[in-house]
Amino acid sequence: MNVRKFSASTSRDAWRQVREALGPDAVILSNRTINGMVEILALAPEDMSSLVEPVIEKPAKPALSESTLAAFGARRPSESEAAPAAFGAGRPIDSDQASNLSDALAASRNPGQSKERASADITEVMSELRSMRGMLESQLAEIAWSGQQKREPIKAGIMRELLSAGFSASLARYLTQKLPANEKAENSMNWVKSILARNLNVVGNESEILEKGGVYALVGPTGVGKTTTTAKLAARCVMRHGAGKLALITTDGYRIGGYEQLRIYGKILGVMVHSVKDETDLRIALEELKNKHTVLIDTVGMGQRDKMVAEQIAMLSGTDAKVKRLLCLSATSTGETLNEVVRSYQGDGLAGCIMTKLDEAATVGNALDVMIRQKLNLYYVANGQRVPEDLHVPNQHYLIDRAFKLKRETAPFQYQDDELPLIIGSAAAAMNDKGLREVSLG
Repeated sequence: MNVRKFSASTSRDAWRQVREALGPDAVILSNRTINGMVEILALAPEDMSSLVEPVIEKPAKPALSESTLAAFGARRPSESEAAPAAFGAGRPIDSDQASNLSDALAASRNPGQSKERASADITEVMSELRSMRGMLESQLAEIAWSGQQKREPIKAGIMRELLSAGFSASLARYLTQKLPANEKAENSMNWVKSILARNLNVVGNESEILEKGGVYALVGPTGVGKTTTTAKLAARCVMRHGAGKLALITTDGYRIGGYEQLRIYGKILGVMVHSVKDETDLRIALEELKNKHTVLIDTVGMGQRDKMVAEQIAMLSGTDAKVKRLLCLSATSTGETLNEVVRSYQGDGLAGCIMTKLDEAATVGNALDVMIRQKLNLYYVANGQRVPEDLHVPNQHYLIDRAFKLKRETAPFQYQDDELPLIIGSAAAAMNDKGLREVSLG
């Protein structure tokens, strides 16, 4: 294997040397900066074959192989195992020896094993090459951004603002790449906010729930405020249509006091609370309550990795009534956690989501980022424990502005200029995310 090293003061010059020496199909093994010089290790495409050990087909031997001979065993027969005189000096083969002989003969009849081993070697090599490619993309992204920071400081400033507001590095990088050219910092920031607001789907009129009615189930992990949010929605429905038009159902038979908490809210509102245990109970309850204008279902909280999440989705989808699921997302959770929650609770589709605990969140860009990527309809925003005051119809422009006002202001969570290239490099692979590619720019 003839690995060659190329060094230059810039990455462009180093790449030019590689292409001139090895051609455009050269295989890059590593790329790094040493003492201010860019060093690239590369391999000619024709030398790739040396990475894989050649497969040599051996002709079949007429005689028994060593493994076959070993199958006859190395231990000597005891006197009790000695063959009768009529059989001379030979001895019988026991069951273990017969099994070994059978395995050896089967292996000798399977010449495809060597091909399978070679295929596994090639797969391993390709996996290593893909890994090196990912590392190279990350390093190149770091180098490119380091240069761009100096040439275009406005983009670096926008990137820092987006990251500090809680938005993901991949979305921040995507937007800064699409920034209009030759714009002032203020105009660039306004453009970013307008793009984010355009892609945040909100249900700006609560008549979608209060006037149309229907069956709504609030779902989500434990501790995100489903029961309190259910009570807030119930109070709004009673204020609009009266207690007789509303019914409450709870499936929370696991949490201590779960049913009792909703029953207290129901008693205050003058609404009966029905408790169900399984799909059959739910189907019967919904049949009895089909004349109600609105039915709200408070479900048991489950972690996004709990296998019972799928069972809960099946239970809500298995009734004759059309149950619309609203996912409660806590603004205090990280973007990675929220993305995992949405994928787990997605099922055959969510009607939308409700963002809770806005008053407790240090940043809200993480939650808005997930809603934009997953194209979720945001129905309500909850920012406190008061029923029903702390439930609001969302305004996308207000939420985007709030995200940047709540940005990280102090260390150690504020990003420094020299940290941005590392963050951009780690986000290189995430730029292929489908939800990111579907962000509308106008």
